[in-house]
Amino acid sequence: MIVTLLYYVLTAFIALLIIWNLVKSKKWQDEILYIIILIPFLLRLLRLK
Repeated sequence: MIVTLLYYVLTAFIALLIIWNLVKSKKWQDEILYIIILIPFLLRLLRLK
């Protein structure tokens, strides 16, 4: 139970870091790359693997 909770907390933290970089990004190529990287993290947080 604790391992699962830590897994989701870590996944949420990494997703937030990716979102932060997405907001700060100026180039549209980087924004698309961040969105592609973000999708698996969001799916894991929503438990949709």
